[in-house]
Order: sequence, then C-alpha cells, then structure tokens
Amino acid sequence: MISILIIGDGNVASHLFKAFKKADTITATKINSRNLTDIPNANVTIIAVSDDAIAEISSKIQNSLVVHTSGSVAMNSLNNKSRKGVFYMLQTFSKNKIVDFSEVPFCLEAENEKDYILLELLAKLIGEKVYAINSEQRKALHIAAVFVNNFTNHMYKIGSDICTKNNVPFAILEPLIKETATKIETLSPAVSQTGPAIRKDQKTINEHLALLNKQQQEIYTIVTKSIQNGN
Repeated sequence: MISILIIGDGNVASHLFKAFKKADTITATKINSRNLTDIPNANVTIIAVSDDAIAEISSKIQNSLVVHTSGSVAMNSLNNKSRKGVFYMLQTFSKNKIVDFSEVPFCLEAENEKDYILLELLAKLIGEKVYAINSEQRKALHIAAVFVNNFTNHMYKIGSDICTKNNVPFAILEPLIKETATKIETLSPAVSQTGPAIRKDQKTINEHLALLNKQQQEIYTIVTKSIQNGN
C-alpha cells in the first residue's frame, strides 16, 4: 500500500482525495493546511494550497517525498528538507462538478527517476494522460492555459454581456462555442481561425466597434490586431 497525505481544503485537494480513496492500493489522508501541528507520516505528501502558501507549508513537513500541485511554482520553491516533486493537473476544478481524471493531463516532475516513477504510478491509478514536464515548461504551459481557459471564459462573459444588453439569448451561441472547441481536436488554431479579423473585413470591424463600450472596443482592437499579425 502507498500512503498519501493531501494538505489543503480547496477544490483540487477535495477532488484528489475522493479519487485516491477509490484506489485499492492507496491509503489517503487529508488534513487542513491551517492545522499542521501533528502531520501524519506518508510515502507521498501532496500540498494542494494557494501558490503563496506552498513554501511556508512545505517547510513544516518532515515526510520523505513532498510535492505540490501548482502550475506556476517551481519545484525548488518547496522548502522541505527531503525529496521534492510536482504533481500538477492541468484542469479547472469546481467544487460541485465531478472530475473525470481519465481526461485530465498529469504533468509530473521529480528530483530523481525513482520518485518520478512513483508519481507516475499514482497518476495512472486515477488517470491516463501523464507527461514529464519540468518547471520551466510547466510555467509556459500554465501561461498557455490562462489564455485558452481563463481568458476564453472572460470572452464568454463579454459575449454574454453583449447578448444581455441587446435582449438576445446567450444560448444561441452555445453550438458555436462547442464547434470551436471541437475543431481544435483536428485542426491547429492557426488553420481554424475564422471571422472578420482574419478576412480583414474592415467595414464589419468598424460596425462592431461602434456597438461596443470603450473597454470592449480596446479588447476587440487588440485581439483583431493580434489575429491579423499572426501573433
């Protein structure tokens, strides 16, 4: 049996704990990051807390292998005296939404091959997609994820605001949103780009800008120029 200790009470910690509890070869324990006076022993300690808290919390852990789940924090930011690693899952986690870990990419890093193999084993017990990603690669991947997830969702929000202002159901856009996401599975983003910006349809662009508020105009203009410049 492999013993796992998860430190944290957020969405990542909760979903990980539920997944590991279902694995027959794992004993999983979860504790609150605010109560570290009596830390249980474990083969692997997974810190699933905010980025700013990782260094301080890791300095209080004496267990043999300590990993964090952050996409933007370097492995060497861990302040434990023992072995270090990263167990990063590139997915957005919501409290009440079930996570299918078979679809979640696990991005792993360790100081030595033996520890990497252990982390890989843990990932494959609950998931399928496992990648060896170092700290610099993970930082770049995290930035890319912000663009394709966080920024994209903000674009949905702007689209929703425009629909609401003009009494148009946002649901009309849902098939388009799904089709855009599906196309990426077979076409590169550069090839699948459509719309007035790539066509350089200036008349339509000007008409769009006239309907937007100042902040929306700024975003529309920056993104249009980026598309036209191939950035």
